[in-house]
Amino acid sequence: MTAEEVIAKTVDFVKKSLHDAEGGHDWFHIERVFKNAQLISKQENVDQTVVSLGALLHDIADSKFHDGDESVGPRIARTFLENLNVQSNTIEHVIKIIENISFKGGNVDQKFKSLELDVVQDADRLDAIGAMGIARCFNYGGFKNRAIYNPEIAPNLHMTKEEYKNSNAPTINHFYEKLLLLKDRMNTKTGKKIAEQRHDFMEQFLDQFYKEWEGQL
Repeated sequence: MTAEEVIAKTVDFVKKSLHDAEGGHDWFHIERVFKNAQLISKQENVDQTVVSLGALLHDIADSKFHDGDESVGPRIARTFLENLNVQSNTIEHVIKIIENISFKGGNVDQKFKSLELDVVQDADRLDAIGAMGIARCFNYGGFKNRAIYNPEIAPNLHMTKEEYKNSNAPTINHFYEKLLLLKDRMNTKTGKKIAEQRHDFMEQFLDQFYKEWEGQL
């Protein structure tokens, strides 16, 4: 089976698997990350097959929707790729990307590094900022029935991994606990360039949000 055939089958598999997923983590999120990864990888010397599969499978079973179990996604991805007879070294690399791509709070070190992970991680992070990031943030906040904003609950910038995973803070706090931090955590030149503009857009949104919250406009 050619790499193109494997990728096509992976697209079909992910579309079916995430058919009823929450709107911020559905097939369209995967598709945007896949496109971002393709764009970024044009400027990087990477294994395109690993990048493509990593992007397509990175959220096949997000732990947020599996009681925090981080083993489900890698396990599903491994079984799927093994059934397609993908080379073992490619499978291992894709699994490492899935295991290490996520933002887990400010105090967690990434245990695995590769140029392919850099590309997919940047692609995923770009979809978490800017206009799309704002939309996804509030969509997930509504899904979890969180308050939009509460001035009495300050953002927690020093959460442990477990605190980050279990946080039920208002949605606006998530901007300070994650989204506004991503610009300075991009890996690639292309990712950094795109992130600058999207970061600025989020800051403009927050300025407008607080003005309207205080009845200034």
